[in-house]
Amino acid sequence: MTKAIVITGATGALGNLAAKTFANQGHNIALLGRDQTKLDSLVRGLNLPGERLYIESIDLLNGPAVHAAARAVLAKFGSVNTLIHLVGGWTGGRTIQDSSAADLESMLNQHVWTTFHLLQAFAPSIAASRSGRVIIVSKPETVNPVAKTALYTAAKSAQESLVLTLAQEYRENGLTANIIHVRSIDAKGDGRGTSPAEIVAAMTYLFSDEANKVNGTRIPLY
Repeated sequence: MTKAIVITGATGALGNLAAKTFANQGHNIALLGRDQTKLDSLVRGLNLPGERLYIESIDLLNGPAVHAAARAVLAKFGSVNTLIHLVGGWTGGRTIQDSSAADLESMLNQHVWTTFHLLQAFAPSIAASRSGRVIIVSKPETVNPVAKTALYTAAKSAQESLVLTLAQEYRENGLTANIIHVRSIDAKGDGRGTSPAEIVAAMTYLFSDEANKVNGTRIPLY
């Protein structure tokens, strides 16, 4: 059965592989990102017919724009099944004392506000599919913080709270929301972290019918 999958941050190594994997499985793909040039490059690599692809250059901090995108994706595909949210960077290496308010605001914007807007906009449609999925990638420091990661950890913890709460709010609708924990993403293949292929394999499982009962969890992949 063809489903519609929304992927943010798809122009990175992990998002790129996720988009290609689910596209190759025959699903419709919606790509939301800020860099039109990178989005266009990814689209060429996917080689999908226009009816199976939605692409939009968007600022995920703009709530009304995200809601408009959600309506557009729903109008194009008729339903939305999955959100894979991969946007967000890392700021760290400083103690709380040495950290700046601007860096904290940046982390909150990247991880919390983007997630808030996406969940508000897409969750009702995802829940309506009766087999919806929401997946993010985070780090185990949210459970066991370490020194000099306070700003990132605070923002990711808040993001995780949004996702885990969503898992409870829509559990009767068949929607599952889960978090994949990695210490680092091994995009270079040097074996020092979790590879994009391993992470996408976990996503593929969470997407499957066999994972219907996996909900509101942090899955350690390290």
